[in-house]
Amino acid sequence: MRRAEELLNLPVCVRGIELGRPVDLIVDRELTRTIGFDVLCGDEAHRFLPFAVARVRAESIEIDSPFVLLDFDQVAFYREQASSLRSLNGDRETLLVDEDGSLSR
Repeated sequence: MRRAEELLNLPVCVRGIELGRPVDLIVDRELTRTIGFDVLCGDEAHRFLPFAVARVRAESIEIDSPFVLLDFDQVAFYREQASSLRSLNGDRETLLVDEDGSLSR
């Protein structure tokens, strides 16, 4: 388990090349599961990274391809079914994220 704040301090990388940084967690409305990350990419665009395709390592969040970073316009389902941790005023310091994406305090 890792604190949400720790995850937001890791770079998102493909084969060691940094593509961006997570700026928020996308979570279900009940704060029980992490759905993905809001990633600020090098081109200043915010993109959605599904938690299921990310591998959280000690020093980075690894993905296999930049194509898994989706424009938020493409992921309307997540906007309807989930919220950003920031918008829910979730405490990133005390919220813990398990390897499977489940959340606890």
